[in-house]
Amino acid sequence: MLGSSRRLLVFVFMVLIFTGSAQPITDPDFWWHLRTGQYIVATRSVPHTDIFSTLRLGSEWVTHEWLSEVFIYGVFRVLGFGGLIVVFSLLITAAFWIAFQRCRRLAAHPYVAGFAVLLGAAATMPTWGVRPQMFSLLLASIFISFLDRYSRHEQMPSIWWLAPLMILWVNLHAGFALGPVLIVLTITGLLLDWLLLRQDSFAEVWRRARPLCWLLIMCVAAVCLNPNGLRIYSYPFETLTSQAMMQVIREWRSPDFHNPLFQGLALLLLATFSALALSRKRARPGELLVLAVTAWATLTSARNVAFFALVATALLAEHSWTFITNHRWGQWLDESEKRESEGKLAPKLVLNVLLLSFALAIVVLGLRRAVAQQPVSTAQRFPAAAVEFILAQRPAQPIFNEYVWGGYLIWRLYPDYRVYIDGRADVYGDRLVEEWLATHDGKPSWRDGLDRRGIRMVLIKPDAALASLLRQDSGWQNVFEDKEAVIFVRRS
Repeated sequence: MLGSSRRLLVFVFMVLIFTGSAQPITDPDFWWHLRTGQYIVATRSVPHTDIFSTLRLGSEWVTHEWLSEVFIYGVFRVLGFGGLIVVFSLLITAAFWIAFQRCRRLAAHPYVAGFAVLLGAAATMPTWGVRPQMFSLLLASIFISFLDRYSRHEQMPSIWWLAPLMILWVNLHAGFALGPVLIVLTITGLLLDWLLLRQDSFAEVWRRARPLCWLLIMCVAAVCLNPNGLRIYSYPFETLTSQAMMQVIREWRSPDFHNPLFQGLALLLLATFSALALSRKRARPGELLVLAVTAWATLTSARNVAFFALVATALLAEHSWTFITNHRWGQWLDESEKRESEGKLAPKLVLNVLLLSFALAIVVLGLRRAVAQQPVSTAQRFPAAAVEFILAQRPAQPIFNEYVWGGYLIWRLYPDYRVYIDGRADVYGDRLVEEWLATHDGKPSWRDGLDRRGIRMVLIKPDAALASLLRQDSGWQNVFEDKEAVIFVRRS
């Protein structure tokens, strides 16, 4: 019965993560992913040049997430928004279930492992959603689990499984670059352990590192197995150095710890480094290397929070358990388990049934709420009524639009209308993004962007600086306005 109670407790942990991730779809890029998936399925081809915008039509587009987009569209066509919410919540839960298994091997008590995983999950919540990045979350969790167990000399499935997973990863999301980086960090960590600890001979260390070197070569070679070929090798580096993405995508900036969404990350950072400091067990230099690199990446860009969390949760669980077992808390946990195992069967059975029923009720209610809120959430975040006006009245294009609305407009208006800009900042480049910002924010040169591009319709938020300027400009007419959006058309 004690074993069944523990398994039920693990189930409850996963239910909490699943329910927390089952939220309405709010990612503005979701819509152009959905349209791209539809395009690929309809044409049975992956686009290599832009098809959605006016200004960059025909320019290079590295469609690195094509398989994710086909998957998203396939699920949407069969199961709708509710199906997408469920499937991606399962992906997120699976990633943390793998992390929990790592924590469970290092911390003997499920309460400790569960606390570490829930804290890691809370830290990554700002990045959750129906988005291709969730495939990177899951595959990174698998890579970290395999490589961590390998570096600890634990019995495990063959690390060669990571090579075919790399083929899948490179076609799902540009986060595939993390795979080879993790392998390099693991090799470096083994050498660092040997250099600083001298517990094994160099021959033994090299015997462990050599398969990883071959695995690295296989994974790097596997990267080219995608529709973009060798071009994909340079794409992640171009993305990381793009100033345009830093300007318009908050997720690429450093975490804002004044934002309540990042309080979970702050707690995870404090808890992990506190556990390492208080534990009598010393972390291996190789472990600290991976932790330091992922922590640096996280503090540089909030987009990397999930990778740090996956690394940190295992160390938090392991060293928290070491600290607890050296104090009275460890004895209290042992005694509580002993009392539980000696307790009467009937009350425990009733308690387990109640706990299971409560967990299932949370799942059902959470999913119903998320699906029910989807239309309301979409109407509040995107210009649904304004799009209906455009479809009915057919004002002239080209169009100037909000950056975060570009994806939604692609889904609703393509191919009748093309957008000025959308979430594919890599397609537009730094110069065009800066031009959009100057126009949108009403800088002194704001007219130039509209006149030079021949813009005839402007669809923006009512409180945008450009909206205030156009209201006072006799050359533009306000033809639609509600709480979410305003439409201006150029007078003939």
